[in-house]
This record gives sequence, structure tokens and C-alpha cells, in this order.
Amino acid sequence: MKKLFEPESVAVIGASRDPNSVGYGVLKNLRDGGFFIAKYNQPFEGKVYAVNPNADDILGYKCYKSVEAIEGKVDLAVICVPSKIIIPVVNGCIRKKVKAVIIISAGFAEKGESGRILQDSVVKKLNKANITLLGPNCLGLINTGNKLNASFAPVMPPSGNVALITQSGALADSIIDWAVENSYGFSKIVSVGNSAQKDVSDFLEYLGRDNLTKVIAIYMEAVADGRKFMRAASKTKKPIVVIKAGKTAEGEKAIGSHTGSLAGSYEVYETALKQSGCIIAESVEEMFDVAKALAKQPKARNDGVAIVTNGGGAGVLCADACQQLGIKLAKIKEKVWKRLDKRMHPAYSRSNPLDLVGDAVPARYEAAINELLKQKEVKAMVVIQTLQTMTDTIGNAKAIVDAHKRFPKKPIVCAFLGGKYTKPGITYLEAHNIPCYGDVNRAVKALMALLK
Repeated sequence: MKKLFEPESVAVIGASRDPNSVGYGVLKNLRDGGFFIAKYNQPFEGKVYAVNPNADDILGYKCYKSVEAIEGKVDLAVICVPSKIIIPVVNGCIRKKVKAVIIISAGFAEKGESGRILQDSVVKKLNKANITLLGPNCLGLINTGNKLNASFAPVMPPSGNVALITQSGALADSIIDWAVENSYGFSKIVSVGNSAQKDVSDFLEYLGRDNLTKVIAIYMEAVADGRKFMRAASKTKKPIVVIKAGKTAEGEKAIGSHTGSLAGSYEVYETALKQSGCIIAESVEEMFDVAKALAKQPKARNDGVAIVTNGGGAGVLCADACQQLGIKLAKIKEKVWKRLDKRMHPAYSRSNPLDLVGDAVPARYEAAINELLKQKEVKAMVVIQTLQTMTDTIGNAKAIVDAHKRFPKKPIVCAFLGGKYTKPGITYLEAHNIPCYGDVNRAVKALMALLK
């Protein structure tokens, strides 16, 4: 696995001069970090070789007739040739003593029995040579730690502490685009494709030992060996957040044509995931909301959450969401309200949720948040901001960040409701590892993961 994620040299077999081809995209990603221009794009730190018998030069790289013609060693080969010529290419990798292979190409088990036979033949050859395989029929992988974009994903995402294992390469592409827009950081992204040799469980086990990864997110369609997955998940000490596709009969049928896998009953998967300690998300958005909170905040006991808000209605919605998920609100003692009386608006709520009233300035947020976090009965907090004419969104964000520094063992999640004029506060919070959401329900679901 190490040579797959941390190669010193990469050869792109099937490198192409056609900008619309996978072979061109992979080579460009290694050279530039991404196909499209993005602020996170950086070139791969190791050596890159292009293999194309019909070209002399592609994107500034000398082209070799075959992988065996390369003078130096090759740790990782990314194969982008049609499946019909895959066997001689694989044989060349074996003779070159390549350590790991990514087969981007499709046309294997997902295409029926003939494709499955071809796939089995490739796996047999690579297993005998002790070569690690990712794919086939996959997007590839990204390691932000060493700037490795060995994929045809559009750009390099920001670096962070969340790893993604996905059984859909196209979904990963859109997630990466979203991540760039929202500054959402990833440590690794792995598209497993048909999982002919290494599967979700193998990558789960590897990422469980990865120092750059704090949380593992998985888009799952099917696993061939359920017991293997449960063992890997149970051994992993890091939080695992899973979205399981194929809940319906039509969904199960679609999985078969997508990766050639048999999905099985969703109820069985759901039970197995829960028994393995995984957190099940109902949407891609929820999966990354939860993963973000788990990566940035400490866990806590579910016996005392405080809600601080400058909007009464938003506080009510948050209290409803907490009760629906079984989150217990903290009972605040009278002495706390007496200490806050002189620093709050006369109409403040004196209850949990604590409504600061709409004209709340940062000093009021600061006083309320710090006073509540001081209380031993408060184990975690949701801070809500609605936008009024006097709202200082950056000032409020700074008050929250400063409070978390004073009470680092108590998780805080935020819901800053709004758009253009609210965004600077959200950006400040996220930059200081305080997860912030645009809806109270999303914030509460993320908090629930920390309380579990």
C-alpha cells in the first residue's frame, strides 16, 4: 500500500496528446496537480514518466515505448489503455518489477462474464508478482500529503484530515469540486472501482493507520466479504462515516451494472455497519457534515448541551432537532442567570436555548458562551447566528474561537444562517477548526456524532 500512496516514481501507461482523454488528464494532474486551474493544485513531488509508443513528447515529458524501456525504477504504474490490450501491459509491469498498479480503464467485471474472466486473469498475474492493484474501472487516488493526484479528477482538493473511500469515481469528482469551493480538506481520496484485488476493507485498514487521517468517510455500494469489513471497521479506532447506496430493489439492480457487485439487503448492511461502530449518513452532505465535526472537535457525553442564539425562532428549531435525535439539553442553574443579567439585554430568555436577542453584539456572545461553558453540566454547545443590521459576524466568530481555546475539551458546532454577509464569519470559524453549518438541523446532526 505504501508504494500506492507514497511512490517515488509514477509511470502513466497510455499517456495521450488528446486533451479529452484519460491518459492526458492523468499525466497533466501529476504535472500540475489538476486539470483545471485551482489554488490547491501543486505538482507531484516524485518522478513522472509517460508511456506511449506513438509519441516522442507529451506535456513536456519524454515518451517511452513501454514501461520496460524506462531507465529508472517505477513504483507506481497508472494504466489508461483499453482493456483489450491490458494483458501485455500488465506483463510489462511485472517484468519491470513495478510495486503498485492503478488500472483506470473500464471493460472488466462490470461488463459481464467475459470482462470478469479478463479481470480475474489480471489479478492472478499481479498477485503472483506481489503487485498491489487499485481498480480496475476507477478514478484513481489522491494523496494531498505528497501532492499525488494519480487520477483524472478535475483538481486537487484542499489538504485536511478526512479520508474518502468511494465506490463511485464520478461522485468523487463532484465532491472534489465542491471541496474546493467550500475549502473542505481531505488527506486521501481513493476510488476503488471494481475492487478486483484491494477492496474497501483493505483501504479502511490502511487509512486507520494513516497519521494524516482522523476520520474515514465511505461511499459504499457493496462489499464482497462482509465479515472482513466488520473486522476492519471494528479494529479501526478512528470514526467511520458511511453512506450506503442501494436501499431499494432498483438501487441494488443499478449497483450490479455499475461495478459488477452484488449489493444484498440494505437492512443487513445497516445492521452490520452499526454493529461495527460506523455512523450511517443519509446523504453525501450529511456524511461530510458529520466527518468535519469529528475531525475538528472533541467527543463529549450526551448529558448536557447548551444552545446560544441571537434568534429565538432558530433556537426553537435547534431545540426541536435536539429532542428528535435524543440530545439532552443542559439544565442551567439560577446563579448562572444572575451572573449574566447585568451583561445581557433585559429581554434575554434566561433559559436554554439562551436567546441573546437580535441586537446581540460580540461582547454579549462572549459573555454567554464563556459563562455556560464554565458550568460542569454543560458538555457541548451549539452557537447560532442570524443576520441583523448590527450583527458583527466576524466578531461573533472570534468570540466563539476564543471561548473554545479556553474550553478545548467541550465541542462547539455552529449554525450561521444567511448567505453573502454571513460567509466571512463562517470562513473564520472553519479556518480555526470550528465546524459551521448553514442550517441548525445539519449542525445538530453533526453534534450528535460527537456525542455518540
